[in-house]
Amino acid sequence: MLKAFNCDLHIHTCLSPCAQLDMHPQALVQKALDRHLDMIAVCDHNASANAQYVMAAAEDQLSIIPGMEITTLEEVHLLALFDSLPPLLKLQQIIDEHLFGQNDEKRFGVQAIVNELGEVEGINNQLLIGATDLSIDILVDTIHQYGGLAIPAHIDRESFSVLSQLGFIDGNAGFDALEISKRTGIQQGRLQYSELAQYPFLTSSDAHFIGDIGKSVTKILMQEPTFSELKMALSKQNGRRILE
Repeated sequence: MLKAFNCDLHIHTCLSPCAQLDMHPQALVQKALDRHLDMIAVCDHNASANAQYVMAAAEDQLSIIPGMEITTLEEVHLLALFDSLPPLLKLQQIIDEHLFGQNDEKRFGVQAIVNELGEVEGINNQLLIGATDLSIDILVDTIHQYGGLAIPAHIDRESFSVLSQLGFIDGNAGFDALEISKRTGIQQGRLQYSELAQYPFLTSSDAHFIGDIGKSVTKILMQEPTFSELKMALSKQNGRRILE
């Protein structure tokens, strides 16, 4: 039987340089549960080390999609979502080889790796706020090669979006969906971007602060909150779909 699930598919942890340190896995999961979310995606900037700890903190209480928000060569923010950790970690190896520079904690903040118990496992010193030297086309192909979903983030924003950086969305780009920010929402996005009607739209909180988790959600009709069901919903298969 299909039912509507509340999904926030773009949440940061304290590993992202611009996120608050209280966005550690345990607190993040608790806030998601408080907001009655069924599925969330962990999408730190160019990093994924905290995804495993969010999954551990959630146990069976909440469905966690491991992911990443990658900054492409064109400075487009691109979400990569996966069904499990191994393909995400393969992508991480590639990102690490194409991301340069060192973090400045005073300018950008601490990039903390924190486990499910709230213990600091380490500090990532890469310039996670920076851009990789990988093009969006290469990244989309790589994400798909590893069985993931490639979704341009917040396309309605004036910076770091596919529209702000490239000026258009190629119908052959291979995107699995497009994310609309919470300030616009899906319904207004449909009016504003009528030329993109062929794409499914998602809206997410893009939370960097604990209080923002679940402030913008996508209701998705699925049998259960899993990656495979999400994939079917984006393709409108077997009755699964985004509820707009």
